[in-house]
Amino acid sequence: MTMCTYHRAALRRWSRASFLALVLVCGGCADGAQLVQETDTGGVVVYPFQAGRGPLLSSFRAEALQLIQKRCGGAYRIVREGEVKARNRVTDSVAGPEVHTERRWGVEFQCNSSVRRQG
Repeated sequence: MTMCTYHRAALRRWSRASFLALVLVCGGCADGAQLVQETDTGGVVVYPFQAGRGPLLSSFRAEALQLIQKRCGGAYRIVREGEVKARNRVTDSVAGPEVHTERRWGVEFQCNSSVRRQG
């Protein structure tokens, strides 16, 4: 009986740890580049970045530029870019809830072509 209880407790700890890891991995990948503002001639795309790597080396920058190209249907011009308001996410961990601040970079763009796609 003691052995069975021990295995259940170990399995329960392993299951919790696996679930937490899965939530953190999926949560980290959930939000990439997003078109947050659309106008007739362009818009604004934001994406998360890590402070150590910077916004230009973020893996989400390529995704952001693809969104811009898709929205414009080709040529575009970056009007300005810079850090936008950070976002806080709360995740549950074994130690309790943790608040993670996600730094984000914004790219304001203007489409150059007269033909624009609706995204």
